[in-house]
Amino acid sequence: MELICSHRARMFAEAGRPEDELRVMAEFFREWLRPRLEDGRYFGFLVEESGAVVAGIGLMLIDWPPHFLHPTSSQRGYVLNVFVEKEHRGRAIATELMFLAEQEFARRGVSYLVLHASEQGRPVYEKLGWRNTTEMCKKLAEA
Repeated sequence: MELICSHRARMFAEAGRPEDELRVMAEFFREWLRPRLEDGRYFGFLVEESGAVVAGIGLMLIDWPPHFLHPTSSQRGYVLNVFVEKEHRGRAIATELMFLAEQEFARRGVSYLVLHASEQGRPVYEKLGWRNTTEMCKKLAEA
């Protein structure tokens, strides 16, 4: 759990998110992640080299109504927390993690996948056939 939390914080820090935002996110993410790791709703892969973890990817199934993009399935696969240690980048590790993710989702019968890409990650995903969608978002004031 701590490794996933660290990767997530470092991923967002490298994308330019302010430290104060990351601190708050990290506190709530850890508590969100704990039960999902325990019951398997959050799953994924880690890459080790010489006994040290050098990369990771998180995966989830999202309950979603059948849609014209996946008319026979009520789930979407969600990819998150893709992170490769700086000194290991440029060696196609993220690409291999994405292949593993696709295989795992296919094994689970999920054929439509989504993710939110950083500017650094976008070229990797595009080379693998991922495309932009028409999704929009809006943040409401917190109660």
